[in-house]
Amino acid sequence: MTAVPDRLALRADLLDFDADPGWAAPDPATGLVPGVRWRPDHWLLVEAGRITGVQPAAAFTPDDSVWSVEDQRGRLLMPGFIDTHVHSPQLDVIASYGTELLDWLETYTFPAEMRHADPAVAAAGAELFLDALLAHGSTSAVVFPTVHVSSTEALLAGAHRRGMRLVTGKVLMDRHAPEGLRDDVTGAERDSRDLIRRWHGTGRLAYAMTVRFAPTSTPGQLAMAGRLMAEVPGLYMQTHVAENRAEVAWVAELFPEARSYLDVYHRAGLLNERAVLAHGIWLDDADRALLADTGAQIAHSPSSNLFLGSGLIGWPELEAAGARVSLASDVGGGTSLSMLRTLADAYKVQALRGVRLTAWKALHGATLGAAEALGLSDEIGRLEPGRLADLALWDWAAGPVATHRDARARQLHERVFAWMTLGDERNLAATWVAGRALFRRTPTR
Repeated sequence: MTAVPDRLALRADLLDFDADPGWAAPDPATGLVPGVRWRPDHWLLVEAGRITGVQPAAAFTPDDSVWSVEDQRGRLLMPGFIDTHVHSPQLDVIASYGTELLDWLETYTFPAEMRHADPAVAAAGAELFLDALLAHGSTSAVVFPTVHVSSTEALLAGAHRRGMRLVTGKVLMDRHAPEGLRDDVTGAERDSRDLIRRWHGTGRLAYAMTVRFAPTSTPGQLAMAGRLMAEVPGLYMQTHVAENRAEVAWVAELFPEARSYLDVYHRAGLLNERAVLAHGIWLDDADRALLADTGAQIAHSPSSNLFLGSGLIGWPELEAAGARVSLASDVGGGTSLSMLRTLADAYKVQALRGVRLTAWKALHGATLGAAEALGLSDEIGRLEPGRLADLALWDWAAGPVATHRDARARQLHERVFAWMTLGDERNLAATWVAGRALFRRTPTR
């Protein structure tokens, strides 16, 4: 493993946020809106894995006998992306053809996840997944492994070795799933308690009660998850909600006593400020108010929603009701771990609804906005002294077309929007986790 430099000085163009930029249009002349923090040609100073200062290059020259100096001028330095919903075993089935959600699970997802009962498969899959996150500029994530303890252990251990901020937990499924992917309430509680005891709060890890989705858990299993949420401080909860209309109809049949799909989770005690619910497309006003009241967030997964034909989320409507929204790749329903591609798809989703999503709003939802929604903004999400140095260094353009477009940007938002729209992992130069370089792009000839 690469040693952490005692003192690291990085020179680049710094971009982050100190507030939510909202839905306002950028200033025509500067491209800026309140909340955007743009510091071109600055030094970011890191000591013992934490950011300790930011200095203009014109006013500061680091002593290379004291600092490990990286002059990356002309490149863009941002906080590492935070992917709030992604499935580690589904790299096996990413870009699979021809199904909607429920068929997708039966045809592709469940067979792929069954293979992770083998500890060797689980270990290799976790290593591939975590390295792939870093190679796409994502330094933190909220992750679904599988129902198998081996899959969860491999993911937690791998993230811990890398020093990553990861939220994950054994998937809970005790019905409507194939043999080999089902647990039971007693066994699931025993395994969850053991994993919590060994991993929750270890390093930068947090455990999440991971309900696959309401149809694959009995009321007894949902109640068990709710009990643990109430009992163990700091536990997260992750699940899916209202992704697909056929799914919503199925939940209504299975839980006739609940007012809505979201209410199923509320009745089980699973909604609080650490609840992460993927999708949230088919919600009504009462659901949006419930999200606001409980503090739960929606992990918007635009690439997956487009690929599976699930629908178009009402992001502004959720926020108008007081609900939080973050951004997620949702691989393998999503087609890339690149948050840049995810954000470009988020723009398209809103455009289909007649709403214009700025690059500022999109990037905020994958950095500071996600950190705030997870209760982690004191640790990650901005380039601020005291935060851990989870960083991603980007080229503004990759390839002749993007380079041509970048050179013609008239103001900052136009340049950033083109980078967000045309960019992907090929733009990524390096990734640091707590000040340690864990990815560097191999130079091409």
